[in-house]
Formats: sequence, structure tokens, C-alpha cells
Amino acid sequence: MFNGIIYNTGKISNILKSKNACEIVLKSKLKFNKNEVGSSVCCNGVCLTVTNIYKDFISFYLSNETLKKTNFQFSKKGDLINLEKSLLYGTKISGHYVQGHTDTKGKVKKILILDKTWIVKFQINKIYSKFLIEKGSIAINGVSLTISKVNKNDFEINIIPHTLKLTNLIKLKANNYSNIEFDIFSKYSIKLKK
Repeated sequence: MFNGIIYNTGKISNILKSKNACEIVLKSKLKFNKNEVGSSVCCNGVCLTVTNIYKDFISFYLSNETLKKTNFQFSKKGDLINLEKSLLYGTKISGHYVQGHTDTKGKVKKILILDKTWIVKFQINKIYSKFLIEKGSIAINGVSLTISKVNKNDFEINIIPHTLKLTNLIKLKANNYSNIEFDIFSKYSIKLKK
């Protein structure tokens, strides 16, 4: 479990591809010790398991299912990845509960810069629109954000300068894809209504 408050990023230094999977190696200032091999880390909103730690480098294995469902299928060397270690019991929750279970990818339709705030419009498959609640929580590349506007097949978020400074959202461009996780409470409430 994570809370979507990102203080650290990592840069992809290597991608080792096989037929139906890959391993990514990140270089980051986020500190890990050898005992954390096997622990969960939220990488761009995707809960991944640490497979190796060497100095400032950490490795993760991505299955075919993860590649199909997330924007990691488009990853390349040098890409910046948002990182968050899992929450410790008693940790302050500043964002919202993020599981690291990406629901879909969202395509950036438009970015409007208003003063220093970025207003970003994402397009998603309409089957997911039931999970969108204006002023509700959403995780974009693992960052806890608030939905500012909901339309039929898209939604908008506002990104403040502080968030842009600390995360890879500053790299967003039109037609890019981001990992999206809808708020866990909206998903369960929809399920209960059925």
C-alpha cells in the first residue's frame, strides 16, 4: 500500500528484454539496503518487486501482463520513473490509498498552462468513466491527484508547481500515456452496487 506522495524518482539505466517480459534497472538517490530485496516499490504507479540492489541501482522484473497494462511497454533508457516505498504502519497518509494496481493507461489529450499550474486532460476508455468522480482521488503515474473535471470520455487534473518539480509529470506531452489507478473506494462502491 502506498499514498501517492512522491519525493523520489529513478532513471532507467538499462532494460533487459526477453520474449514476454523484461527487467528494468533504475539508478536512484532513494536508499535501499540488501534486506529490501523482495519488497514492494511503487514505480510509476505500478507495484513492483525489488529483485536486486547494487549501490545506487535497483532492479525490477516486469511480466507480460504488467507490460500490456502499463506505460512500461513504451519505456526506454533515460526515462524518469516516480518511486515510492510501501507505507510503514503508523505512517502519515498525505495523499490517498494507492495499491499500485494500475487499472488502465490514459492518453494525454491536452496540456494547458495557467500561471504555473498545468491543467492536463486525459482520455480513457469509456468503460472506466464510472470510476471518475469530480473532486475525487486518482493516481497518475503513482502521484495522488484530485480530479478537477469529468467529461464523457476524459477527465482533467491540475498539477501544481511543487508536484511538477518532484515527479516525472513535468515530462508529460500530448499523446503520451500515463498509468492510471482509480480510487479504491470508488471501485468497491461500484462493485457493491451490482
